[in-house]
Amino acid sequence: MAMWRAAAGHLLGRALGSRAAHTSAGSKKIVGVFYKGGEYADKNPNFVGCVEGALGIREWLESKGHHYIVTDDKEGLNSELEKHIEDMHVLITTPFHPAYVSAERIKKANNLELLLTAGIGSDHIDLPAAAAAGLTVAEVTGSNTVSVAEDELMRILILLRNFLPGYQQVVQGEWNVAGIAYRAYDLEGKTVGTVGAGRIGRLLLQRLKPFNCNLLYHDRLKIDPELEKEIGAKYEEDLDAMLPKCDVIVINTPLTEKTRGMFNKERIAKMKKGVIIVNNARGAIMDTQAVADACSSGQVAGYGGDVWFPQPAPKDHPWRYMPNHAMTPHISGTTIDAQLRYAAGVKDMLDRYFKGEDFPVQNYIVKEGQLASQYQ
Repeated sequence: MAMWRAAAGHLLGRALGSRAAHTSAGSKKIVGVFYKGGEYADKNPNFVGCVEGALGIREWLESKGHHYIVTDDKEGLNSELEKHIEDMHVLITTPFHPAYVSAERIKKANNLELLLTAGIGSDHIDLPAAAAAGLTVAEVTGSNTVSVAEDELMRILILLRNFLPGYQQVVQGEWNVAGIAYRAYDLEGKTVGTVGAGRIGRLLLQRLKPFNCNLLYHDRLKIDPELEKEIGAKYEEDLDAMLPKCDVIVINTPLTEKTRGMFNKERIAKMKKGVIIVNNARGAIMDTQAVADACSSGQVAGYGGDVWFPQPAPKDHPWRYMPNHAMTPHISGTTIDAQLRYAAGVKDMLDRYFKGEDFPVQNYIVKEGQLASQYQ
């Protein structure tokens, strides 16, 4: 980390000079990378998060003289995204269908000034490279925190109650109560620990309180004492000391170089046998094969989430086939309500960008060569 910070500082003078020379005035080329809506695109007028919906800002952008290109084709040298990298000014992408913005792509992007995430989580971008190049990176902080926290609670219940085998029985014309009940549990009285207690982690703890759970959290910072008391959550400074206490562990930490692969075979072995894990944060926080092996051995009784690495997940990804999982594509933060919120947030930041105004401070991930604290 210290090494790239030094490199970022060394390059920043040159980079800021070149990028700052591009003023916010004039026509801009803006590229959006989203998932394709296909047959579902016209089924809901508020379905703005897909390629066809284009965040609902096409008419507004074009009326201001800007060129707006939207695609889902993002991988490889022959992709649609690659065709526009050299002369685009702004790239908008989402965590749900991320355009991976590598150092190599940043180097090619001579006109690039701004990288926007429609949602939360900008780890698909090489942030040190973006900082070194003098780019601004921002996301719509808070836009889908409720959506993700609700989804986490749903997955906890689905796994604890052994819901999925029951659903599958019904679909397959079967009826075997014992095949479900032998490993179905109440949430009440269980110990639930969240690894990370930022906006989503706090919302989850608040939603868990009525279930009369024992609530624990680990984070680099303690939450507000009054909120902590109101929720009844206990701070655990030592992650490895918290893990064996938990019946359910929820991952709510951003993906950084410090958290990448942090849940490996050794750390999973420290958990209580039969633990439930829910991860809607980022797939790369987990050791992929270690999770699959732990589900097969019974060390992990159930693993649920919507984040994978890479995304979209390849057909042979081991999490697709491991037992007792509640995995879906990356959907928790792209409900219709969330789409409307992050579309509005993107429009607001673009409007500020065109006017040369600052964004809301909480939205910045990289500004003037500095990374936000959660990515340091």
